[in-house]
Amino acid sequence: MTTTTTCRSCGAGDLTLVLSLGLSPLANALLTKEQLTQPEEKFPLDLAFCAKCSLCQITESVPPEKMFREYLYFSSFSDTMVKHAGAIANRLVDEKKLGKDSLVLEIASNDGYLLQHYKTRGVPVLGIEPARNVAKVAVEERGIRTITEFFGKELAETLVKNDERADVIHANNVLAHVPDLNGVIEGVAIALKDDGVAVIEAPYARELVDHCEFDTIYHEHLCYFSLTALSHLMDRHGLVVSDVELLPIHGGSLRVFVKKKSAAARGPAVVKLLAEEAAGGVATLTPYIALAKRVEALKTELVRVLAKLKAEGKTIAAYGAAAKGSTLLNYFGIGTDTLDFVADRSTYKQGRYMAGVHVPIVAPSELTARQPDFCVLLTWNFAEEILAQQAEYREKGGKFIIPIPEVRTV
Repeated sequence: MTTTTTCRSCGAGDLTLVLSLGLSPLANALLTKEQLTQPEEKFPLDLAFCAKCSLCQITESVPPEKMFREYLYFSSFSDTMVKHAGAIANRLVDEKKLGKDSLVLEIASNDGYLLQHYKTRGVPVLGIEPARNVAKVAVEERGIRTITEFFGKELAETLVKNDERADVIHANNVLAHVPDLNGVIEGVAIALKDDGVAVIEAPYARELVDHCEFDTIYHEHLCYFSLTALSHLMDRHGLVVSDVELLPIHGGSLRVFVKKKSAAARGPAVVKLLAEEAAGGVATLTPYIALAKRVEALKTELVRVLAKLKAEGKTIAAYGAAAKGSTLLNYFGIGTDTLDFVADRSTYKQGRYMAGVHVPIVAPSELTARQPDFCVLLTWNFAEEILAQQAEYREKGGKFIIPIPEVRTV
C-alpha cells in the first residue's frame, strides 16, 4: 500500500481531504469459511479533492496485482449490464460501419459481456483483462480473444507493432481503478486509429455528491470523475472529449467519446456540461465538504431503522454482495448481529463471506426459502432489475430497504 500526496492526474500537491471512511478491508476480498478466523487486512479509505484539475480521489493505493489478478466480479451476472453493453456495441457497429476489417478493443474486458455483441456482428475483437479467472471465462465460454495483462503504454506499443490499432476502444468502469491514469490514456492515444473513437464510461462525481453515493468509494475506485477532470486528463495526451452523455447506470454515469485532437473538437454537449460544472457543480470543493455531513446523517438513520426492526423481532437480510455493499456495511458497522445473510446471483460469491463483517453469502433462492421480513438492497443501482427478479419474495410479504440516497422501504 502506498499513500498518494499528489494528484493522480495532474500531479498537483494541494490535495484536500474531504471524507474519511476509516480503515476498511478490500471490498471484493470475499472470505472463505477457513479465512474467518485469520487476520484481515484493512486500509485507510480517505477521499481527497484536487483544486487544480477537479479530480476527486482516494489517497491510498493497493497494488493492482493484489486486487485484480483473481477477481470475483463477473459482468454477465447482471442482465442490465449485458443489455447496456449490447446497445452501445450495436450502435457503434452501425454508426462507424464496422466490419471484418475493423478492430474493437476493450480495456478490462471482464468475461466478454460487451465484446460478445461485436463478435456476433462479425467484427474482430480483442479483450484486455488482467484477472486470469475472468479472462478464462471470456475465452472458453464466449470465444473472445483476450490478453491477460494490465493495459498501458507498453502494451499499446506492442499492439501497434503487431498492426492492431483499434477503430473503437472501450473502457467501461475501468479508469477509476487504475493507479497510472496517464499511462492508460497514453496507451489509448497510441492504440487508437487516427479516425478512431474511445468510449469511456465512469460513475459521475456529480451523482456521488447529489445522491450521497458514498458507498461507491472503495479501494478499487481510486478516482471519481467529473467531465472537467476527464477533459484535463485527455488534453494532456493529444485527445479531446468530442461528445458526452449522461447515463442512469450505476447510479449515474458519464459516457464520453474521445478522439484525437487532429480529428475532432469539443461538441456542444461537452461545452454545455463543462459550463455547468464551472458554475458550481463538482468542479469545486464545496459539494464534497457537504457530502461528509450527509453520509453521517445517513449512517445514523439506517442504523436506527435496522435497530428498531430488530427490537421488534423482525428478521433482516441483504441483497448484493457487491463492493459498494462492503463499504456501507463496514463503515456503518452492520454485521451478523443485524443481517442473517446476503443473497447474490453470482455463483462465484455464494458460499463466501462479506469482507470485514463476515455475513454469509447465499443464493437468491434463500430469500423465498427463509423469507426474512426485510432485505437491505445493497446493490441499489440495479434496483429495478432486482425488484423484478424478487417478485415472489415481495408477494409473500418481504420488503426491501433501499439505503441510498435516503432510507426508504418498498
